[in-house]
Amino acid sequence: MWAPVTWLDTVEAALSEPGARLVAMVDTPFEVRPLDESTWPAFAALVEANNGIFGGCWCIGFHPEGTAGSATANRDRKLERVRAGTTHAALVFEGDACVGWCQFGAPEELPRIKNRVAYEKGMTDPPDWRIACNYAGKGHRRQGVATAGLSGALDLIAGLGGGRVEGYPEDAASVPAGFLFHGALSTYERLGFERDRKIGKHRWVVSTRVDPT
Repeated sequence: MWAPVTWLDTVEAALSEPGARLVAMVDTPFEVRPLDESTWPAFAALVEANNGIFGGCWCIGFHPEGTAGSATANRDRKLERVRAGTTHAALVFEGDACVGWCQFGAPEELPRIKNRVAYEKGMTDPPDWRIACNYAGKGHRRQGVATAGLSGALDLIAGLGGGRVEGYPEDAASVPAGFLFHGALSTYERLGFERDRKIGKHRWVVSTRVDPT
């Protein structure tokens, strides 16, 4: 059984060379747990407290089926995937409350990324995993939640066999926080992702390799 892991709030990175992973970290009150039926109630409480996320998406928009006509239908679609084990996320907890998450999955699980046409034009080999939504709830932003979530996702990916991981962030200085669906470029680079190519005005393809555990 997977055991909860304590992650970072403030991160002091010692990156000795480009692309190196973090080697110095500071303790945090956050704990990361995978999204499953046992953590669904805490995840659902966070989504409901934040207007269903982006107007009722319920973090279903990057899946093949996309969003339905209502927040209730999206919730049902997400719960169905949780019960089937066909959706993945690292949930960030502060005590008993879920305060954010980082969604990840294989490309066939999460095909509906932003700037998809531009992405596919420059694609050579698909990644083993991709990062989709990287979200921090209202009142918990700029506190290390996104970093903890991304760190947790990489740890869960390592436990699932590792491989090459892609993300599609934007520069937080150029895009309002409410529209950083895939997360901020600086968060990824802090965790050792390297820039590959640009697929939008401010959006990058970044990647890293995760060893299996």
